[in-house]
Amino acid sequence: MVRLTYLTALTTLIGYGIFFAFGLLRDLFRKLFDWSESDDHKGYAPICPAFEDFYTRRIYHRIQDCFGRPIASAPDAWIDVVERYSNDNNKTLHRTTQTTRCLNLGSYNYLGFAAGDEYCTPRVIESLNKYSPTTCSARVDAGTTKLHSELEELIARFVGKPAAVTFGMGYVTNSSIIPALVGEGGLIISDSLNHNSIVNGARASGAAVLVFEHNSPSQLEDLLREQMVMGQPCTGKPWKKIMVILEGIYSMEGEFCKLPEIVATCKKYKAYIYLDEAHSIGAVGKSGRGVCELLGVDPADVDIMMGTFTKSFGSCGGYIAASEEIIQYLKYTCPAHLYATSMSPPAVQQVLSAIKVVLAEDGSNRGAKKLAQIRESSNYFRSELKKMGFVVLGDNDSPIMSIMLYNLAKLPAFSRECLRRNVAVVIVAYPATPVLLARARICISASHTREDLIKGLKVISEVGGLVGAKCFPAEPEKIQKLG
Repeated sequence: MVRLTYLTALTTLIGYGIFFAFGLLRDLFRKLFDWSESDDHKGYAPICPAFEDFYTRRIYHRIQDCFGRPIASAPDAWIDVVERYSNDNNKTLHRTTQTTRCLNLGSYNYLGFAAGDEYCTPRVIESLNKYSPTTCSARVDAGTTKLHSELEELIARFVGKPAAVTFGMGYVTNSSIIPALVGEGGLIISDSLNHNSIVNGARASGAAVLVFEHNSPSQLEDLLREQMVMGQPCTGKPWKKIMVILEGIYSMEGEFCKLPEIVATCKKYKAYIYLDEAHSIGAVGKSGRGVCELLGVDPADVDIMMGTFTKSFGSCGGYIAASEEIIQYLKYTCPAHLYATSMSPPAVQQVLSAIKVVLAEDGSNRGAKKLAQIRESSNYFRSELKKMGFVVLGDNDSPIMSIMLYNLAKLPAFSRECLRRNVAVVIVAYPATPVLLARARICISASHTREDLIKGLKVISEVGGLVGAKCFPAEPEKIQKLG
């Protein structure tokens, strides 16, 4: 949980207030001096809501060079960032042919499979020659190859469930599966910090949706008890189905869910559990099997296990693992399975090969080394940041950590200064986070060496001091050692 001082909250709000005030003044002057330009849209409604349009023009455009930076290399430990320039105060960005070699602290390449791999890459090339780049079909038509069936069997075995089904996109896995599982007369209880794909899936389901405070099993129990007693609105009928949805690792905080406590609560009230392991599968646990393994929870106690292949396994797509009956039902009813194009065969082969490396089925111990490396590197980087005086979110063993910057003006300064020192970081602000909780999000990879991490720490310490992001006194001996 993030604790804010009154001074930090006040200065952050004043900063936003200044931006909004000057933005409104500029809009006013534009109307006064450009009164001759017609605002008649011939009856068309505005495409963008007024606030979204204002926020984009007056705040986002000022710092858009800090977002969406194109790269010209694989997202490995080091990347080639394409240089850009603007001639109109950042409204339009133009790419150049120049690149800058930067330390990559922003990609979800947790196990380092996104670049070429000695075991995976030859097999991916072989599958490309054998199956072609795409199936050009949905799974129910001609979109299921031998590789797809093999991957579903391997995923089920890997996560400890009877069966699994795969999809071509991780976001769609949540947004299309949730409506297939819960509908009108059902109730979804969602963690307040769940990903947008879960939010959209819940909204599309037609079920009633309630939100419980982030990682609060006690409030979840209060909601479940109340809903079991009250039933559906107006009629008071019992809910047809209650499903609790949570994530393994929350991607903006780097925190693990309190899975053992939530499982116990859901068992007590006969509620189903839907666990999104997009960021945890492959990255945590002794053998990379995610938060169930890490936190000592039997996978049989989690009804629906969702995950993606876009992070730890260096590919694309997502999966659902559950009982054979649920998986068979989804194959007959889920639009993403019935109508969407299936995963590319080379992408499937990449996941197959990566999981086999993790399970040591490639004949080496590289998987165990990768898991040990990301765990040790993540804990080292997090502890060093805290010693430097930063407010850092995230649990031990999590490869995600957020450095709290709070003030809007610190975001572009932090990002640009890091880039000047050849370190690429991701900054996040409203609307992706609450207004007062802007941050820089760091993602550690198994491909980072200790030298890479020390380089990143040096730069972040220097830049953090420049922009005033350190909230606590740093340990002098630690700074001297890193220097």
